[in-house]
Amino acid sequence: MAGGRPDYKVYRSRRGGLLSGAGGLESLRERARRRSPRPPAGPGRERGPRGEITPSRVLKWIALAVAGWLLVSLVAFMVSAQLQHGSSDRAEAALSGGGNLFTGSTVLVLGSDTRIGDSIDKTQAGPGRADSIMLLRAGFGSVRKLSIPRDSFAQIPGHGGQKINAAYALGGAGLMIETVEGFLGNGLEVNHVVEVDFKDFPDLIDSLGGITVQNKSRICSPPFDNFFKGFRLSKGEQELDGRTALGYARVRKNLCAPAENDLDRAARQQTLISGIRDKLVSPSAFVRLPLISWQAPKTIETDMAGPSLFGLFTDLVTGNKDETPVLRPSVLAGTLQYSDEEKKAAVDRLLGR
Repeated sequence: MAGGRPDYKVYRSRRGGLLSGAGGLESLRERARRRSPRPPAGPGRERGPRGEITPSRVLKWIALAVAGWLLVSLVAFMVSAQLQHGSSDRAEAALSGGGNLFTGSTVLVLGSDTRIGDSIDKTQAGPGRADSIMLLRAGFGSVRKLSIPRDSFAQIPGHGGQKINAAYALGGAGLMIETVEGFLGNGLEVNHVVEVDFKDFPDLIDSLGGITVQNKSRICSPPFDNFFKGFRLSKGEQELDGRTALGYARVRKNLCAPAENDLDRAARQQTLISGIRDKLVSPSAFVRLPLISWQAPKTIETDMAGPSLFGLFTDLVTGNKDETPVLRPSVLAGTLQYSDEEKKAAVDRLLGR
């Protein structure tokens, strides 16, 4: 040391060093971020870098795809329902006001034997009669049902007493509504009507990919409609396509079980409805859902608009699977006749009283 002062050297930093300027500071911050550990993922979540496939992302994609598929199906149903013909003016005039599918509504479902469609013999002329008659009490996921045999004896307004299914031939759905209300009595009011069009019914079954039924007895039917060689079906579990399902619902005589009557025929129709419902809630139906949604409204004519009709279908699918009660006659002589007590009990069960 000279003069008592220590020797030292002075260094000057070079221009543009590590921390000089905003760019240098940003570079330092970026390095710190890269070296710092990734914060832990929250409970039930897995995080990964962008583009990495994780279970949470897969579930999100699946949920979006399912929602999109359901939306497409809903739009197809609404558009198809809008394009279909409604009920006749007389039918709508005969309906009772009030009731909705949330608080409860009574729906008359009619299937006619009108000779139209590929599976019906066009050489058989004459007005169609009600081939099946069913009442539904639907409301917010709950459905109660009652089947009325077509050979039931009833007073038809303006036409006297005869088989109840003749009302459809004499005055269409409007007269049928009036006849059913008068026949059962006990405060029954029909709020809506649905007429099943057998012309498109086979297409509905085929859109489902066919259905499965439990056939309770072997069927050997003589020729009818376009089943020129008759209709044959073994006992037990059977797979039915659209044309076969229509024949199964319409068999009138069973030579393999001669004692069968209209009650057995109604029971077969209930088995068919159960088969449709079971198929609708199956995984395979989800894949076909847009096609089913498009085809279902084409099978019917109704006074209900798209949203109400969609609500009815939803109630039918989500409602109970109990077998449909069939009105039980007290007299089985040509036409079926019923006691007042049976009618009252049936209406009370239907309306939940």
